[in-house]
Amino acid sequence: MDVEVKAWLYDILNAINEIEGFFVNTPKEFQYYQSDLRTKRAVERNIEIIGEAMNRILKKSNSIQISNARKLVDVRNRIIHGYDSVSDEVIWGILVRHLPLLQDEVEKLLGE
Repeated sequence: MDVEVKAWLYDILNAINEIEGFFVNTPKEFQYYQSDLRTKRAVERNIEIIGEAMNRILKKSNSIQISNARKLVDVRNRIIHGYDSVSDEVIWGILVRHLPLLQDEVEKLLGE
């Protein structure tokens, strides 16, 4: 695996782990997330990092298979360019539904 691709995969994994770290001492519940502006912004920033790293991976290598890779890039673009239309519900859905799968896929790729 290309060294740059591997570094970007680690960036994705680190961003996921950082997001999970926000909920170590607090409940991982939508109401908490929605009411805590700092956590929301920190989660959004990490999703931006995930999307940018994924964008770089897609440009560098078409052999890396990650579910919803293009959608992750699209979400990153939405957060950055359409910040006023970012929905808490959409971000929360990514956090609870898509990040666990992404984490598994990235860990498997890094383990190869």
